[in-house]
Amino acid sequence: MRAHLITGGFPPGSPAGHDMDYARLRLLELLHEHGVNTTVAGDFSDVDKWLGESQLLLTYVAGPFPDSEQNALLEAWLENGGRWVALHGTSGGKAIRTDGPLRKFVKLPHHQTLGSFFLNHPPLRKFKVDVHEGRHPLMKNLPTSFEVEDELYMIEMMDENATPLLTTELPEDPSPPGFGYVYDEDTSLLGDGKTRVLGYLREVGKGTVVYWALGHCHSSPGPAHDGSAAPAFQGVWESSEFRQLLSNSLTWAG
Repeated sequence: MRAHLITGGFPPGSPAGHDMDYARLRLLELLHEHGVNTTVAGDFSDVDKWLGESQLLLTYVAGPFPDSEQNALLEAWLENGGRWVALHGTSGGKAIRTDGPLRKFVKLPHHQTLGSFFLNHPPLRKFKVDVHEGRHPLMKNLPTSFEVEDELYMIEMMDENATPLLTTELPEDPSPPGFGYVYDEDTSLLGDGKTRVLGYLREVGKGTVVYWALGHCHSSPGPAHDGSAAPAFQGVWESSEFRQLLSNSLTWAG
C-alpha cells in the first residue's frame, strides 16, 4: 500500500498551535510499522502529484485545506476507491475576522467532501469517549468507552448517512468569554441535545472517509509566568486507545 501524509499548519511552515513535527513523526512511525510506502507534504498544493498512486490519504493539519480544484481531484479519487483518514484540525480550514476579537470558521467545498465542519472547542479538558459499532474493524480491541485529555471538538455533521463511531456528551459549550472561535448556532449537537460526534465513517462512491476529531498536541510555548519551562502537551498520542485507533485505521485502509 502507498499512502500520502499531509501534516502542516498555516502560514506554510507554521505549527499553527500544534506540534506538527511530533505528530508527523508518530504517524510516520506507525505507517512504517504497517509496511506502508509513504510520501509526505505540508499542505495540499501538490496533492495531484501524489494522490493518483496512493490508496490512502492521511491528514493532520491546522489551516491547510484543498482548494476547489484540489477538492474536485480528491472527490474523484474517493469515488474511485480511495480512503481518506483525516485527523483533528482537518475539519477546520479558513477562519475569518468578525466584529469582535474572535474569528469564525467558514464552510468550504472540502467540508462537504470530508463530511463535517469545525465550530469550536473548549479549553483542554478530560472527557469520556463512547465507542459505537464495536464490531467494525475500525473499533477492534477498543473498550466501550475510555477517558482522554484533549481538545473536545464541536463538529457539525454534514452527511446524515455517515456512521458515528465515537461520541461524547457535552450539552453546552463551556468555553469562557474570549476563548476559541465564534459561531452562529451550535449545530454540532445531535437530536438528544447532549451528544456530539467525535469520529465517523462516510462512504463516497467506492471510497471512504474516516475522521477522528481527537489528537491535539503542542510543543512547549516557552517559559511559564513563574519562569519555569511550560510543558509540552501530547495528550491522546500517549494513550493506548488512540494508538489502537490509528493502527486500526491503517489496517482497515489496507
